[in-house]
Parts: sequence; C-alpha cells; structure tokens
Amino acid sequence: MDLTVIWAAVIAFGLFAYVALDGFDLGVGIVFPFFPDDKERDRMMHTLAPIWDGNETWLVFGGAALFASFPLAYSIVLQALYLPIFLMLLCLLLRGVSFEVRGRAKRTKNVWSLAFTIGSAGASLFQGIVLGAYLQGIPIRDGVFSGDAFFWVSPFSLLTGLGLMSTYTLLGASWLVMKTDGELQRKLHRLVVPLSFVLLFFMVSVSIWTPLSNAQVAQRWFSTPVFYRLLPFPFAALIVAALLIRAAMRRNDGLPFVLALLLVFLGYVGILVSVWPYAIPDAVTLWDAAAPKTAQVFVIVGAMVIVPIIILYTAAGYWVFRHKVTVVPEHD
Repeated sequence: MDLTVIWAAVIAFGLFAYVALDGFDLGVGIVFPFFPDDKERDRMMHTLAPIWDGNETWLVFGGAALFASFPLAYSIVLQALYLPIFLMLLCLLLRGVSFEVRGRAKRTKNVWSLAFTIGSAGASLFQGIVLGAYLQGIPIRDGVFSGDAFFWVSPFSLLTGLGLMSTYTLLGASWLVMKTDGELQRKLHRLVVPLSFVLLFFMVSVSIWTPLSNAQVAQRWFSTPVFYRLLPFPFAALIVAALLIRAAMRRNDGLPFVLALLLVFLGYVGILVSVWPYAIPDAVTLWDAAAPKTAQVFVIVGAMVIVPIIILYTAAGYWVFRHKVTVVPEHD
C-alpha cells in the first residue's frame, strides 16, 4: 500500500466532511438576512446549537493531518495564504462568539445577529479565496513560496470565494428545510430553487475559467485519460441539480439537503481529479511533499484511532438531535 495515497485520501475525506458539515451551518448565517423575524432566526439557530462546534473538528483535523503527512505542502500553503487564512479564522471567531452571546442578548440581539452573518459570510468567502488561489497555482522557487503577500487577490479567487458562499448558502437553506416546518419551511423551499441556479452558475463559471486561465490545467483536463474521467461529472451535476429543484418545488423535507450534498460532492471530486497527483498544482506532487515513510506510519496509527472516534461522536450528536426544531426553548 502507498501510504502517501492513503494520507491524501484521509485528508480529502476530512476536507469534504468539513465542507459538508460546517458548510451548512455557515450557510445558515448567510441565510439570516432573508429572515428578519427574530423568532424565525431563533429557530434557525437552535437547529445548529447541539452540533455546530463539533463540525469544526474536521477543519482542525485537516490542518493537523496536512502538517503531519505533507509538511512541505503545509509550509508552502501557510507562507502563501497566511493572510486569507488568518482573516478566515478571525471570521470563525466572530461567528462563534456571536452564536453564544446572541441567545442571551436582549437590547443588542440585532447587533449579534449581524455579527453572526458577517462572520459566516466572511469565513465562507475567505475559504473560497484560498481555494481559488490554490487552484490557480502558488508561485514556488526551490521549494519555497516566491510570490508576494497579496498574490491571492485575483478575479478568479474572488469568483471561487463567491462560489463557495453560494454553496454554503444552498446547504444552509436545505438543512433548514429538513429541520423546520410550517411557514418558515415554505419560505426556505422557495429560497432553495434560486440558490440552486446560482450555484450552477458558479460551477459552470469556475469550470470554464480554470482551463482558460491555466494552460497546464487545460492540457491536463483535455488529455485523453483525464477528459474521460471528468466527462461524467458535468452531466451528473446537471441531473442532480434538476432533481434538487424538483424536490424543493414538491416541498420534500430531507431530499433537498441530500441532493445538495451530492451536488457539492460531485464538484469536490471534479476538483480532486483535476489536481491529481499534485499537492501544490503543477509544482509539487504528493510524493515530493510527503513526510518520510516512518513518520507516515507513526501518524497513521493515531489517525486510525482518532478518525473513527470523531465519526462516532459526530454521528451520535446528529442522531440524538435528529428531530425538527418546532419550539424554541426559553432562556432563564
């Protein structure tokens, strides 16, 4: 077995778990401005209260796993993207504080609601900007980042930032459809349809822009083996998007969220196929960036213990709090 490939798969799994789980609760914050009523917002917040902080475990795990198994890639990414990563963490901090304080606030409740939205939207935007800068390619010389501190500021990274925001917003709205009922759920159903079209727009835009802006990506995408691997993904994404819109229009409960996750998964796998086998696109392969085999063996033992524990307590939390939120508990 190739431990480098195994570690790449573990990190890819952890990143998707983060996008899927923390993505929808960031999306709930972005959805907030569409619902000015405090009672509706309270119900939305209570769908997240038992599980939101546990979702961020996967972000910590992904960073730790990258550091342990691909230290060269970790050092280059941190050097190149420390500013958007720092801003993303600040937004997550603002979001976490506002989540806890808002439930107890009286006169300043609207202020903390705004902070929750800003933190959620900002974290989503900067995560997307990091993704766009990574896909465009990080300038490297002699194994060290060689660009300037603001190389990540570009039209393409802004596009991917807005695209990830739309992804999280759709996940958040679909989650709330599954967890609420009544008039609030009907409003959310109506929101899922346009959000699906917005996400499709960004997926198509990024898919067209990426090969046009990077000749190496274009060459890799349209070479015979990779082209046939990628070909099913756009058709599958269109089918899933159509089913998602149909499910929302038919007022299904859980199906929109499942289909939204599937749509995001298809886009994610498309990205993985596009960058394979690079840790840093077109510059550093997975094997060039990998830690020594002895280190990989040592850390994989810990991962074999930790990952199942994270999965089990995450699944247990979702199972215990699986029911709809129909009543908001009163605080003392």
